[in-house]
Amino acid sequence: MFSLQETLLMLAAAIMLDRWIGDPKWPTHPVIWMGRLIHWLEKALRRDEHQAISVSKRSESAGDGESRDTGLRGNDSGKEGRRNTVSQNGLSSSSLRLRGAVLAILTVGSAAAILYGIVWGAVMIHPWLGYAVNTWFIATTIAIKGLKDAAILVYKPLTEGHLQDARTYVGYIVGRDTASLEESEITRAAVETVAENTVDAVVSPLFFALLGGAPLAMAYRAANTLDSMVGYKNERYLHFGWFSARLDDVLNWIPARLTGLLLVVSSLSIRGMSAKRAWLSILHFARLHPSPNSGIPEAAAAGAMGVRLGGVNRYGDTVSERAGMGWPLQSLNREHIIATVRLLLRTSDFIVGGVVCAWIAIIIG
Repeated sequence: MFSLQETLLMLAAAIMLDRWIGDPKWPTHPVIWMGRLIHWLEKALRRDEHQAISVSKRSESAGDGESRDTGLRGNDSGKEGRRNTVSQNGLSSSSLRLRGAVLAILTVGSAAAILYGIVWGAVMIHPWLGYAVNTWFIATTIAIKGLKDAAILVYKPLTEGHLQDARTYVGYIVGRDTASLEESEITRAAVETVAENTVDAVVSPLFFALLGGAPLAMAYRAANTLDSMVGYKNERYLHFGWFSARLDDVLNWIPARLTGLLLVVSSLSIRGMSAKRAWLSILHFARLHPSPNSGIPEAAAAGAMGVRLGGVNRYGDTVSERAGMGWPLQSLNREHIIATVRLLLRTSDFIVGGVVCAWIAIIIG
């Protein structure tokens, strides 16, 4: 639909658009509609499971139901998160996995098909309209400004001594329990999620946009949203969300490694950070993370700043102890939130620079 030269320019424009304006706060944002579609499809695919549960409960002399929540939350990898368990689901693990795969295929396929139709229709009306629509939708799949603003929202109350406000704000961007976190743990949560989301919300969607424009970027965003909603290791989603979690791992495999390299290069240009230490930290610590991808940006950020990430996270009744990432050359403090944001922004700067250089090379070549 678009040439490589056109795609490169639209990528650069989408990054700058997101940096300046950020995500629209409208109820029509694509990710909001994806969440609604996933919620509806899950209900449809698990309807007979709910009926089986109802029959089972009526046969018991007494029993307690558990609430169900598939709303979007922050992005803590490992997915020990929400413990919305169902005592008797009435379906085999293989049946749940199959239904979960159908959910993922329908969601990702719908996102790609709808976006392809929208962009193609815009191109048919006028090529410049096609450029604008494709660029705008790519921009909605990335969240550089959103990540920066969310991190600063956590940082500001810490500087003012308002610990409870900081706990509330960090709870918006992570899945772990935050109600009793102290300042160092709030800082760690913010640093880890900004580092991890440099993959999920910046490099990965841009990588797929380069390969297939807004339709492929939106397909990736659909897969990532699925992982955020159903990719949890609890009784409810262990099997039903298995396909979505594995799909997200596969799609992020190359972008996560590209992000590691970008963070190393970015740390070269930031005073007080060490590119060598970032690289060595990836080699030593990334493999210790339960996620095949999230450990790379976390280890890179920890190494670059000379701090230790990882530790104990709590998700309801579940306690998850993560391996340490990086060497504790200094104590983690709130200023490291700003340092991680600088890494994020510098990484996006290098991406824009690389995209523009590639465009120039094609033009003069």
